Amino acid sequence: MSAPWLTLLWAVPAVGAVAAAAVPRAARWIGYAAALVALGVAVGLAAAFDTGGGFQFAESHRWIPSFGAGYRLALDGTGLVLVLLTAALVPILLLAGRRETAPEGSGRRAGAYVALTLAVEAGVLLSFVATDVLLFYLVFEAMLIPLYFLIGGYGGTGSEPGRRSRAAVKFLLYNLAGGLIMLAAVVGLYATTGTFDLRAAAGSIEPGAAQNLMFLGFLFAFAVKAPLWPLHTWLPGAAVQTTPPTAVLMMAVVDKVGTFGMLRYCLTLFPDASAKFAPWIAALAVIGIVYGAVLAIGQSDVMALIAYTSISHFGFIILGIFARTGDSQAGSVLYMVNHGVATAALFLVAGVLVARRGSRRIADFGGAWAKAPKLGAIFLIAGLATLSLPGLGPFVSELLVVVGTYPRWAVAAMVAVTALVLSAMYVLWTYQRIFTGPTPVSVARTVDDARPGELAVLVPLIVALFALGLFPGPVLDAINPSVAATSEVVR
Repeated sequence: MSAPWLTLLWAVPAVGAVAAAAVPRAARWIGYAAALVALGVAVGLAAAFDTGGGFQFAESHRWIPSFGAGYRLALDGTGLVLVLLTAALVPILLLAGRRETAPEGSGRRAGAYVALTLAVEAGVLLSFVATDVLLFYLVFEAMLIPLYFLIGGYGGTGSEPGRRSRAAVKFLLYNLAGGLIMLAAVVGLYATTGTFDLRAAAGSIEPGAAQNLMFLGFLFAFAVKAPLWPLHTWLPGAAVQTTPPTAVLMMAVVDKVGTFGMLRYCLTLFPDASAKFAPWIAALAVIGIVYGAVLAIGQSDVMALIAYTSISHFGFIILGIFARTGDSQAGSVLYMVNHGVATAALFLVAGVLVARRGSRRIADFGGAWAKAPKLGAIFLIAGLATLSLPGLGPFVSELLVVVGTYPRWAVAAMVAVTALVLSAMYVLWTYQRIFTGPTPVSVARTVDDARPGELAVLVPLIVALFALGLFPGPVLDAINPSVAATSEVVR
């Protein structure tokens, strides 16, 4: 019997969360240790993964036999790359959030921060490897609770407790509403198939009204989480009011569970309904692409600007998923990874600048390059990655999405490409307003360059953007067999 590596993958951060809460004064080091061990397990899984395709490292145990539910885990190429993204980002985010775990902040607050972050990581990792629909649903809902407390309890620079609480409640209510609708679809799935086993249920549901309703139930929950326009309105407030590391955890990690769910569950379980509703979903995705980019241009708050760019990027991911071609779906999965890295870099460097200046308003900056050239260079590279500059990771994924979508929906692909022009506007204009021109006295007094601890957080992300842009082959080798299997199911 092989070792239960997939159980170990999520159990390590789960146990670390309990330990951090129990021993808050050592929470910082417990968090680093648990996150790094989880990363080590993820790297080991990647090293042993057979890129020939299929689910691997499977675990299956009896859980609720009378309901046909089991503790079923397995890992395919799509899950693998998202597991690596999650496991790699969490240690960086814990280091970036060290202000919450610094000695002067030690005690219950520091322990809670680390415990909540690790609890979210455990839930996300388990969701990427679960192949039992009921298990996935329970984890999908459970991860909302620690993230709710992270959003509501730990504010970023300039956040207000009242607004932060409202943002946290809005986040929770939107996602719980989506989850309740999904629960009805999960019950319908069991009533129809007699099992919660994803692989057993796939292909066993007859086309028709029942499949359509179940598809829409799953889709609604995933569209709220992703988020897909017009179900996106909870995201900007939550991203702005919380700390930058928590905002990255939410947008770069947790929200990927929504797009992953669309690919893994909507398309696999409900292929006919997916094909039927795909044009409508594509239309919403294209609206979200343009809408997010246009609203980003008009933002005066740098954190809100980055949040709206994510709405645009999620539109690309969803468009590629429902275009249902090999290239578009491979591009979408790669886009999930690239978006996670680029958004993390942009949000964290902006968070450093905002913390220095004490303001999120773009107008309160100007000429910051003179005082912080390293931060300026990192911000520029992360921004250029966001607008899909060739040589950086997002370019490859966006190109694959557009090329794969064009044969299916040429007009949608052409409209989506306009976001490249809009993204150039908001990235370069923001860079210009923050870093170029004369340096005001207020900026000169408050802003200084990146410190060693901050470079330790930011430099690995920039290196990853170049690596994913110049050498995407290994990642695509893992992704392609997985999306090819999905494309065979849904035409």
